[in-house]
Amino acid sequence: MYYLNAVTLLWAISFSLIGVYLAGQVDPWFSALTRIALAGLLFLPLLRLKNIAPKLALSLAGIGAFQLGLMYCFYYQSFLYLTVPEVLLFTVLTPVYVTLLYDLGQRKFKLKYLLSALLAVIGAMTMKYQGVNSGFITGFFIVQGANLSFAIGQVAYKRLIERQESEIKQSSIFGLFYLGALAVALPMYLIFGDSTKLPSTPTQWGVLIYLGFVASGLGYFAWNKGATLVNS
Repeated sequence: MYYLNAVTLLWAISFSLIGVYLAGQVDPWFSALTRIALAGLLFLPLLRLKNIAPKLALSLAGIGAFQLGLMYCFYYQSFLYLTVPEVLLFTVLTPVYVTLLYDLGQRKFKLKYLLSALLAVIGAMTMKYQGVNSGFITGFFIVQGANLSFAIGQVAYKRLIERQESEIKQSSIFGLFYLGALAVALPMYLIFGDSTKLPSTPTQWGVLIYLGFVASGLGYFAWNKGATLVNS
């Protein structure tokens, strides 16, 4: 839980940074691509593929494509329709998706896990609800796309590591996670990105660098490693 608690605090800062300094000012496709590329720079030097089966490598890249690449595609678009508190509010359904997806994979249903996840959702909604604007329906479904992408990736990573016969040093293969995410983010930027809305101030670049190296780089590794150490 230490990993998960620490990353939760780390990511809590990211919402406001994106909402204040990037949303509506910097192209969201560029923001997503930059974060993933910088995060990858942290772990690609650590990548060790000796004795790693191709199936494991492809699986990890696919997980990154969902949990980070596809998730960011939805996530950054949501800020165009929602305020920061609304994005936060709509992400609280993620624990329910994680619990249900993991139980589906295990072919077991743990009611107490679902109830605890629902309790977290109710608590978060109670604390964060501040009303919604006219774009909340569109924004809501965009955020749910991000939530599902994140949940699919998290559950898949946890199950992937659990199925390994021998213990794997996760930092030595996690670069594949970011390569998979990059395979989604790069073409999305090339197709939909707006090159006229790149960062224009040192603050915007600083925020992107922090989000890339710290929130995405260290954050996703610590979160997924933490997820392998606890139940769903």
